[in-house]
Amino acid sequence: MNIGLGDRRRTILLIDADPHARKSLRLALEAAGFSVGEAANAHEGQRTLQRITPHAILAELMIDAADHGMTLPERLHAQGSTIPYYILSAGSEALMGAIGLHELGVAGVFLKPVDAAIVVQALRTRLALRQMDAADA
Repeated sequence: MNIGLGDRRRTILLIDADPHARKSLRLALEAAGFSVGEAANAHEGQRTLQRITPHAILAELMIDAADHGMTLPERLHAQGSTIPYYILSAGSEALMGAIGLHELGVAGVFLKPVDAAIVVQALRTRLALRQMDAADA
């Protein structure tokens, strides 16, 4: 069932090192009608982006902690990507004072443990609006 997203199924790239958290969110997204690509780290996420073009990305905040250089949202922004990028974070204090998230294309933050219903509703709303914007162009 693909409620509220029009005729086209939307694809989400989910990047999270915790396989249990990934599975739980993937199942909720799939039950809501989304297709889900998965990756355990930023490197796998980059490889997955070469195979699929997601409509949105959900990625754990610390996914790039071991990566030297640009973070994944910085790399995507530098490449001109307009894919909405959402951060999943257990550490809200790590985001305090974080400036420039919007400029890097970060569309929002979901605190862990993630409430799947909130994520699904946010994605439905955001992706439906993006679909309407594309239709108006």
